Amino acid sequence: MILDAPMKEYTSFKTGGTAALLVKPDSSDELSYALRVLKNHEIAHLVIGNGTNLLVKDAGYNGVLIKIGEAFQEISVLGERIEAGAGASLYAVANEACKASLTGFEFASGIPGTIGGAVFMNAGAYDGEISQIIESAEILSADGTRVFTMEKDDLNLSYRSSILQSTGDILLKATFRLTKGDHKKISDRMNELAMRRSEKQPLDYPSAGSFFKRPKGHFAGKLIQDAGLRGLTVGGAQVSTLHAGFIINTGSATASDIINLMEIVRSTVYEESGVLLEPEVRIIG
Repeated sequence: MILDAPMKEYTSFKTGGTAALLVKPDSSDELSYALRVLKNHEIAHLVIGNGTNLLVKDAGYNGVLIKIGEAFQEISVLGERIEAGAGASLYAVANEACKASLTGFEFASGIPGTIGGAVFMNAGAYDGEISQIIESAEILSADGTRVFTMEKDDLNLSYRSSILQSTGDILLKATFRLTKGDHKKISDRMNELAMRRSEKQPLDYPSAGSFFKRPKGHFAGKLIQDAGLRGLTVGGAQVSTLHAGFIINTGSATASDIINLMEIVRSTVYEESGVLLEPEVRIIG
């Protein structure tokens, strides 16, 4: 347990306030126990993964953050299925799939997050998304009292959404159904996507990836660029000059800088196009 945990050390934005308490359970039993205690005492809490889609306000989070980490990183290949713990990185799972010559997971190889977050938000990239490959999920109820299995259809997966966002239940592990493929083709595809990311995304700066959800019929980055906002800066936060869909920390950004820039982008794009952008990043505190 870490008191007053500096969340700049636990989020990809590398900024933000502190969490009153950060807990890192070493097993599903410890996670279950922590949730039961917090529920019984009505203490505000939130389960997080790698913090790649999270921004904690400068004033901090006056509650408990539960980090799903090393104890939940196991990956198993079972024929044409892969079972992965909530704490496993998407990159690691993609690599295991590649080693086993299983295709279908390549799209996720460069997404900087974990299986837990990916299922929670039905992560996707390059015409692929979790809903296309997930088969089932082992879930812990939000109050920590029971473990149960949900099939794909029960997860209500849609664009950047799942039923877990409304129930508060927590993913422990997920099973993905892939197909046999050619190892070299799978590896080549992963390398191609990695190159595309490095060329088109500001990977040298702290960020949370694409900051806004894709509005229906549009691309957030193009709307932002067309509104003349590429390179716009507030404090240490900037709309990336490489990809306008990214808000980056140029080195000294506060969470307030990022939030203020986000609001300017949202209002300007709405004035220019009539489209109200919705943040994909979770903002807490």
